Amino acid sequence: MDQTENTNQKNNGGGEKHGRGRRPGDERFQMRISTKYEPLKSADGKPLSCSTETTLKPDQQLELYRYLKLTRLVEERLVNLYRQTKVVGGVFRSLGQEATAVGSAYALQPQDFITPLIRDLGAVLVKGIRPRDIFAQYMAKAGGPSGGKDLNIHFGDMEKGFIGPISHLGDMIPVMTGILLGARFKKKDFVGVAYIGDGGMSTGAFHEGLNFAAVQRLPLIVIAEHNHYAYSTPTSLQTAVHDLAEKAAGYGIPAHIVDGNDVVACYEVTKHAADYARRGGGAVLIEAKTYRRKGHAEHDDQRYVAAGEVEWWETHNDPIDRYERYLLECNLATKEQLEEIVAGVLREIDEDCAWAESSPLPEGQQAAYGVFDNDVVPPAFRPGVLEA
Repeated sequence: MDQTENTNQKNNGGGEKHGRGRRPGDERFQMRISTKYEPLKSADGKPLSCSTETTLKPDQQLELYRYLKLTRLVEERLVNLYRQTKVVGGVFRSLGQEATAVGSAYALQPQDFITPLIRDLGAVLVKGIRPRDIFAQYMAKAGGPSGGKDLNIHFGDMEKGFIGPISHLGDMIPVMTGILLGARFKKKDFVGVAYIGDGGMSTGAFHEGLNFAAVQRLPLIVIAEHNHYAYSTPTSLQTAVHDLAEKAAGYGIPAHIVDGNDVVACYEVTKHAADYARRGGGAVLIEAKTYRRKGHAEHDDQRYVAAGEVEWWETHNDPIDRYERYLLECNLATKEQLEEIVAGVLREIDEDCAWAESSPLPEGQQAAYGVFDNDVVPPAFRPGVLEA
């Protein structure tokens, strides 16, 4: 990666940061961690805003706001449906970390692919999945993307460049690596983004996939969402590194640390990484420092979280509050314009939710279709003798 583009070398006392077991004089090794967009403390106690150095146009910045509000309000509606027992399965919210998914996905080109996590609904919406598809999926309706066979965002849309996640989240890294290798053989030009949590980064699949992508110089961007907890385990109890970006040194690839609650910074750092990967530079690791304000799912009461911790993040570092403040301070929007955007989002959610609620559930026999290739394996039904 071009080290002239405001790339700092993270260390404990200035200069280049060297990995454990490496001698400072070994010029073959160079840890490259850009900290240009890392989280900053507020100056004089002022509320946090967003990065003002951006390539985004004014209309794009308003569209970013729409996606942020769409993500949060869709999830709020899902929680209401869950409490009405209309949702089949659990609800996994991204409350407090929406900017990471929205900003990173918005930086991609239409042909690029993503493999999101359960908390990356914002990236799925940016990729063009409609709220009605999300509602129908969560309610296991026949018209949902998986026809009621799977739940929440365990579905995909190849046409939109969205590979559905599986529960073994670390495995999505080698899956995306395989997609990019196949694209190279077919001479297709696109970048792949795989999201992973701090817990998933401790799995073998993560290591194997990223290592292979690094060796093959595949255009893979791994976005590590450092949200402080892997289910209920604090990050400090599952990895010895202070910054997840340090792990990039093990694969010889560049890394970035970005404020995951600054949607502008998330956009800029992903765009930079995507341009680098698209030019043939190879894999990049981005660590987005953010915070998960809800439990693993709605059934998780977060009793493992210290008192006042969630409330502090809600008051001092909410990504949507920060972006609203940025838009108003930079005269990119008026309060009335933002309210109009939110009103439009609510209308869309009301219409799409009503459509999903009124949609039928799938017929039982449909569970036998679309699981295997039915041209090869015919559907299997219960023997008629058992029906009686």
